[in-house]
Amino acid sequence: MHTVRSSKIVSFTESSATNSIFGQADGLGGVDLHFRSDPRLGLRAIIAIHNTRLGRALGGTRCRRYLSEIQAIDDVMRLAQGMSYKSAFASLPYGGGKAVLIRPETLADREAYFEGFGEFVDSLNGHFVTAVDVGTDVSDMDVIARKTEFVMSTSANSGDPSLHTAQGVLNGILAAVYVRLKRHDLESVSVAIQGLGKVGLSLARLLHKRGANLLVNDLDRNLMQRCVDEFGATPVATNEIITKNCDVLAPCALGGIIDNRSLTSIRAKIICGSANNQLAQEQHGDWLFSKNIYYVPDYVVNAGGLIHLCFGSSTETEKRIAAIYDSVADLFERSQACHRPSHRIANELAEQRLSNSGSAHVTA
Repeated sequence: MHTVRSSKIVSFTESSATNSIFGQADGLGGVDLHFRSDPRLGLRAIIAIHNTRLGRALGGTRCRRYLSEIQAIDDVMRLAQGMSYKSAFASLPYGGGKAVLIRPETLADREAYFEGFGEFVDSLNGHFVTAVDVGTDVSDMDVIARKTEFVMSTSANSGDPSLHTAQGVLNGILAAVYVRLKRHDLESVSVAIQGLGKVGLSLARLLHKRGANLLVNDLDRNLMQRCVDEFGATPVATNEIITKNCDVLAPCALGGIIDNRSLTSIRAKIICGSANNQLAQEQHGDWLFSKNIYYVPDYVVNAGGLIHLCFGSSTETEKRIAAIYDSVADLFERSQACHRPSHRIANELAEQRLSNSGSAHVTA
């Protein structure tokens, strides 16, 4: 077996005008990257650690197909930064990290695959703690736990955090609807949900209970039909969901959906969903602000899952998820008062909390 193992941190903090990966890492404030390749298992894994000022890096493991290795590296770095901001904004004692697994076309032995990844996580000696994300579930975390203690959301630990993530997004939508539409309820408010995975489906159920009119899309037609049958949702084609005339667009799939191509077609009044890194670039959020579309930064509202990992199913979790409503309302008020986009203000608040937290450290 030929295995490439990362025996030291590969730190992308030096400037390089000729290397886009270094340039991207510089733009994110510096990122440590770790790589593991095991051809026998089909394992190609990358762990990114962005900031550990608040504590050891915590972030989910994403397992999906990527168009290229560069795309996977770019994704893991941006996701790690998002975790730093999420933890800082929610005042949680963790730093930001993330893992991506470049899923092979055929995954012959899933257990061996995740055991191999568990060994990789363990080799970092507690500098990174992982959990579920897109393409992974609690059973995968149980397998990882055979090889390392640095894993959460196992069946013996905190379990699946997706419901709490959805509840946080719901609170964000409620706040945004109040400040933007002057509505105290969601009765007949139209919400277009892109992506009906664990969080998107839970969000659809919560919105339905509140009387919202749902428009839904997912690559899995069975999930769409389930929403039609259970919630009276309207199914929408993939290339139309972002362009629907609705009150709220809730991106709950992958990131980067707000880009140069989609910007001019968006007709929602509010954008608030669970997907990470919804803005392909920061300036796309500026454009939304100029068109009076209230964009709620994803890491502000999808923090419910991270809160769940910290406090489990507890009163503290419920209290902190309820506080997401106030965070969103406060962001809108700040945005209106200083005539600046909400995502810029949120980023500055997160950076301020990170810079005020003292010297960088990792608790192993």
